[in-house]
Amino acid sequence: MIQSTSALISSEDQTHIQVDNLTLRYGDRLIQENLNFEIKRKDIFVIMGGSGCGKSTLLKHMFGLLEPAEGDVRFNGVSLWQQELETRQKMMQRFGISYQAGAIISSLTLAENIAMPLELYTKLSKAEISELVSLKLMMVGLAGFEDYYSSEISGGMLKRAALARAIALEPEVLFFDEPSAGLDPLSARNLDELILTLSDSLNTTIVIVTHELASIFAIGSNSVFLDAQSKTMLTTGDPNYLLKTSKDARVQRFLRRGDYQQPKETI
Repeated sequence: MIQSTSALISSEDQTHIQVDNLTLRYGDRLIQENLNFEIKRKDIFVIMGGSGCGKSTLLKHMFGLLEPAEGDVRFNGVSLWQQELETRQKMMQRFGISYQAGAIISSLTLAENIAMPLELYTKLSKAEISELVSLKLMMVGLAGFEDYYSSEISGGMLKRAALARAIALEPEVLFFDEPSAGLDPLSARNLDELILTLSDSLNTTIVIVTHELASIFAIGSNSVFLDAQSKTMLTTGDPNYLLKTSKDARVQRFLRRGDYQQPKETI
């Protein structure tokens, strides 16, 4: 029986997202199987693992872009993949998504990019949308940049603009695919700080794909580790706890690669 999406917003259950027996395939090619994990409300949940293990593929299955070969993803107990298309699309409007490349439309100003989801999915007036656009830009540190184009701002600012668009509809869940890719260490750290701030201010659960150890340890409160060889998950939990306790050599190699040293003071 198809469940109401009202639970997506109203449920007080601590478990926000549940991945059940998920199998990911591209045609006959198996990517990952037997994925089972839970994400608590307000977690900053990291999908991690080596290159080619299927991190971004899992993310796309979780926010509704790719349908799993088997299994399901549930939000507050509500199935994403057992819904009719129209109902699933309404659920997906509760998600904010920021892609690795930003996906900002170059022919539109930043204000026009951020206004797009508000124009598509709300009945707000132009004045109300304009006010919200300015607020979202201010929240990501881009106040006054409404009339700029993507070619006129830096890479770090472009990432922030993409984030402003992702939070335009005040999503319940934010999905990030390699948000700090291509950024210098300082810009990446500033983006981590912004993600932490938005998580607190928006009361949002965040799911993030990243291979950056500094980000994983600084902002991750929970995680899943995907393995390309066995094509399944090896462990789940707080990355800092896994660093200290995991007995799996593959997990330890990933978390300790390059003799990474955690900073004395994390964000």
